[in-house]
Amino acid sequence: MAPAEHTYSYLTASAVLEEDGRAEVSLATSGGRAPHPYFFTGFLAAPRQTAQALLVVAEVARTRYYEPPNMVAARVMAADPVVTSNLDRLRFESFSACAGVYARLDLEPGVLDGRPRAWGTTNVDFNPPMRAALARVHDDEAMLMHAGHEEVRVETLGGSAVERKVPLPARWLKGFAEVQVASSHMVVRHELPTVEARRFLQSLPRTKSRSVAWATPAGRGLRLTSRPGDAAVCLAGPERLRLLEKLLPFARTLRVYGPIPSRDRGAEPAVWELELDSARIVFALSPELFRGFSGEGGILGDLVSADEGVVEEVAETLHGEPVIDVAEVADETGFERTRVQAALGALGAAGRVGYDLAQNAYFHRELPYDRAVLEKMHPRLAGARELVEQGAVRLQDDLSATVRSGEAEYVVRCDDGVARCTCPWFAKHRGERGPCKHVLAVEHARRSARVT
Repeated sequence: MAPAEHTYSYLTASAVLEEDGRAEVSLATSGGRAPHPYFFTGFLAAPRQTAQALLVVAEVARTRYYEPPNMVAARVMAADPVVTSNLDRLRFESFSACAGVYARLDLEPGVLDGRPRAWGTTNVDFNPPMRAALARVHDDEAMLMHAGHEEVRVETLGGSAVERKVPLPARWLKGFAEVQVASSHMVVRHELPTVEARRFLQSLPRTKSRSVAWATPAGRGLRLTSRPGDAAVCLAGPERLRLLEKLLPFARTLRVYGPIPSRDRGAEPAVWELELDSARIVFALSPELFRGFSGEGGILGDLVSADEGVVEEVAETLHGEPVIDVAEVADETGFERTRVQAALGALGAAGRVGYDLAQNAYFHRELPYDRAVLEKMHPRLAGARELVEQGAVRLQDDLSATVRSGEAEYVVRCDDGVARCTCPWFAKHRGERGPCKHVLAVEHARRSARVT
């Protein structure tokens, strides 16, 4: 799929005004529920911590952690971070140009002087002069933040409108959305106190490595090994975590999340969460340095089980919630909790909700990009639905089925809860990149049969 061109249109450039012992941070916004949303004005606690954390999020957006060997050197595609107002907190998110690192900063109620005035999600401008000014912020000065502006205030800033066009590759958009659903399948694996968190992060290699490392318990901390143990968490490209070192002066706890270990473990994604004062910063890393989140496809099984009507009805109940209560949504819509959970997974893959591992729940956030582009990001799923519509799926029993695809016919079997297919794609990836379209078609047909 060709890159989608996205236009950032700001009323003025973001800026930091420093005077009289106060740093006034004005964030310009673009897109979302309004052309230029206005979310928040208020003072922030821990000014230096907040400024440094914002810089880390902005740095991830401007970094390509992996470049294919034959890739022609080019300027890194820098997509602006997005900010979400969740009624009682602000969340800043970014995604690396290689689609392998996701970062999110949560500014919780304890760091905000007051509540956001509106909910929604928008892009924010992090230009070079603003980043340079943020780097100078210290704790001796008050920090006033404006997330968006009233039209009248823009005139007093004296800046001119800013418009930039940026190509957003389909795999980048897809990965930004899918990392949320990947996170929803993880659990806490380790929690490190301040001293051990500092020791581990400072021990990480600085040079790039394509090998897959594993963070393994060692006393109260972690160390890197080359083999996965039962308690190990995958850390491919460990240098990708080095940015968190900048926040160690403010760190309280380091939590590590990963999938529940399987019998035959391979490279897998992981999430690293650094707890700060009334704030948290999250890094999600792809399974391998050269594999972005968009190439995984592991969430397609969740998507095929979601009913489109249920998905849209669940979406209509969301209005900026920081924590989406599945039970409340089920009561409001009349759907079973399992169907609501499946619908939230589908919304996550479409960029319409995010996932907060600390709360073990989704939060409402719709990426401010073209909805039509986001909805076309799953060709494997579209192919599966097309096979079902063509009548190409023949269910034989509860464990097996055949699927006619082109001139070939493939057998799909489910053994020990794992679906396998005789197609070349499945033979190549062995399920590591999610189900093939034939397995998805069978699951879709079974669901349709149950509903009927």
